[in-house]
Amino acid sequence: MLKVLSTLSLLSIIILLVSCAAPKVEIPVYEGVDVREVLNSKNSISVIDTTFSITFEKDESEMRGEGVLNISRDGDLSLRVYSLGFLALEVTSEKGVIRSSPRIDKIKGRILTEGLRDCLFWWDIEDYEIDEKEGMYLIKNVSREIWLDRKTILPLRQAVSLEDGRELIIHYEDNKKAGDIWYPSRIRIDLLKYSVRLKIKDISFNGSV
Repeated sequence: MLKVLSTLSLLSIIILLVSCAAPKVEIPVYEGVDVREVLNSKNSISVIDTTFSITFEKDESEMRGEGVLNISRDGDLSLRVYSLGFLALEVTSEKGVIRSSPRIDKIKGRILTEGLRDCLFWWDIEDYEIDEKEGMYLIKNVSREIWLDRKTILPLRQAVSLEDGRELIIHYEDNKKAGDIWYPSRIRIDLLKYSVRLKIKDISFNGSV
């Protein structure tokens, strides 16, 4: 009798845990929808605020921190990176003028300004063409190529050609949802020997889709 009661109690606990589990949210599928319509629907977003874990890598060295970013579609931004609770880096960009404390080299500055702008506002691209390749859409113009998942219309990879001939590469994964907007929560930006990895903790979009 005691064994039966124990089994029933265990079953009750399992049922309770299953019933309390958060329902899985499925990413919407856009098959058959015009890609341009999906991209244009995001054009009302003008500012993104986000917090994230950030890892800087160069050669075999690595630095970790926590980032707080306010960035606008035109590239103006305010970025603060904390390490062990202390402000380790502050970067601002206004109308193309970049300031940082402490001073950072040009490549790192490129990643933390143009790189962040293009990776977060990935849909903001003009005069582009669309190709379909192996379950993906390739969105491209003279300076950018963006590979999108054909079903979710979310980015997988991006290549940005810089005016000096170098190429900035961005990788995306682990899609999550903030309000009504889906976004990649893990991003890696590569330029020459530098690599910056972001794990987004919280994000808000100024505007609605």
